[in-house]
Amino acid sequence: MLEDVSLSFAPGDSVSIMGPSGSGKSTLLYVAGTLETPSAGTVTLEGTNPFTLNERELAAFRNRRIGFVFQDHCLLPQLTVLENVLTPTLVAGSSGGPTVDFGERARRLLTQVGLADRLDHRPAGLSGGEKQRVAIARALIREPLLLLCDEPTGNLDTASAETVTSLLLDLHGKQKTILVVVTHNPELGARCARRYKLHERKLEPQAGADGR
Repeated sequence: MLEDVSLSFAPGDSVSIMGPSGSGKSTLLYVAGTLETPSAGTVTLEGTNPFTLNERELAAFRNRRIGFVFQDHCLLPQLTVLENVLTPTLVAGSSGGPTVDFGERARRLLTQVGLADRLDHRPAGLSGGEKQRVAIARALIREPLLLLCDEPTGNLDTASAETVTSLLLDLHGKQKTILVVVTHNPELGARCARRYKLHERKLEPQAGADGR
């Protein structure tokens, strides 16, 4: 449950949301990502309220405009690294246009996250940090406007968490996404330009955040 949450983001914004377990962080993320319907209020992205769309239109909107990175990488074990990254492009109606070469884009992203030599590997052959890097590449394959991350370093050791944090912010900067991260990791939270704490169902700007 959330109360009086009002946020406005622009392309290039990086936002972290911290708070105790059960405070509503994931709920906020899932509403922003159209995975849960708000009981009140309005969500708009590029002038569209996605909750006014029918189920098929909503799925297509989410596929095109929103990328997700979860604590559990959610990779498909039977697919290779390259195939996992390409899965968002296989949904009916998800074409990026006749000039888009998703295979080339996937290879470029995997090179950027340091996995150029792992294209044909399956998830079972990867470390936890490598799996999460694949998940980041998959989230960015459609070049979404909104990139939502739910505890993206939660299952990683310190070194892997630092690597994933740096890659996430670097790729976000290159693609000029709106990056929203829910995290318990203070290092990751501090590296976002705008920082909030969810406390007693309300969102409070933290010191150093611009508070827009």
